[in-house]
Amino acid sequence: MKVKDVMNPDVVYCKPDDTVREAAKLLKENSISGAPVLEDGRLVGIVSEADLLKLLVIPEKGNLWLPSPFEVIEVPIRELLSWEETKKMLSDVGSTKVGEMMTKEVHIISSEASVEEASELMVRHRITRLPVMENEHVVGIVTRGDIIEGLAKL
Repeated sequence: MKVKDVMNPDVVYCKPDDTVREAAKLLKENSISGAPVLEDGRLVGIVSEADLLKLLVIPEKGNLWLPSPFEVIEVPIRELLSWEETKKMLSDVGSTKVGEMMTKEVHIISSEASVEEASELMVRHRITRLPVMENEHVVGIVTRGDIIEGLAKL
């Protein structure tokens, strides 16, 4: 069985200038967990739910700090400032451009490749989708679910 037998030719995609808010809406409306990023028809990246979730990870501040008796008064103020920074960071996430946070190293496959080859790529690189390329154009997308669905029809 070949990739062209199981791929989805109707590719939903994002553009690098789309915002994270727009990308998240696109994924939700189409019930998909990721999409290629195209610029002038050229594949420049891929964005997934995992990429979006990474934006919400709050960086740790570092070492354990225990206050002195004089600093006890200062701690609530520090925590309040830290919370304000966190709130600002979360509100800014939605306006981040897809091009700034997308995965740029994209694994691709040909429509003439076997589903075994596609499966091997997905497992080896721990990815769930592969853009299907022909002559430098995205002609489809194949996901793990597409392969499983194809195998169930055998």
